Amino acid sequence: MSDPTRMTVTRVIPASAEVIFALVTLPSGHVAMDGSGMLIAAPDDKPLTAVGDSFVINMDREPLGDVPEMGKYDVLNTVLAIEPNRLLEWSVGSVGRPPFGHFYGISLKPISDSETEVANYVDWSGIPEKYRHRVTFPVVPEHMMQASLVRLEEAVLSA
Repeated sequence: MSDPTRMTVTRVIPASAEVIFALVTLPSGHVAMDGSGMLIAAPDDKPLTAVGDSFVINMDREPLGDVPEMGKYDVLNTVLAIEPNRLLEWSVGSVGRPPFGHFYGISLKPISDSETEVANYVDWSGIPEKYRHRVTFPVVPEHMMQASLVRLEEAVLSA
């Protein structure tokens, strides 16, 4: 049985790792590939290039229907790891203090010059034991992550 605190989905996208990486390192790329319907905008659109880079995403929790009282809010995200054309990993919050111990990532594995296997993942395994009772796993449904990869492919192909 897989670990319910980590969800990973993959998809082969007909584009080079360089093209995909260029999109996922733009904050607006995260809005373009969001499969949850929650991400609205990324006000600062400079590319992410280094660990510690941060970006804000405007969100609306209501489309999920799980915590409607949260409504609209801004979320700070911070790059935890970055490898050109291979990996982008980020947490919600500042470096060294991801709330509830979770992080997100996109890893790229070139298959050829024109095809890349993309893995989209979220990992909640760092949640301190004292907070685990607040969370129902899996936190991010697989269908949302699959939808994100479909939208990423659409955004890459339409660029």
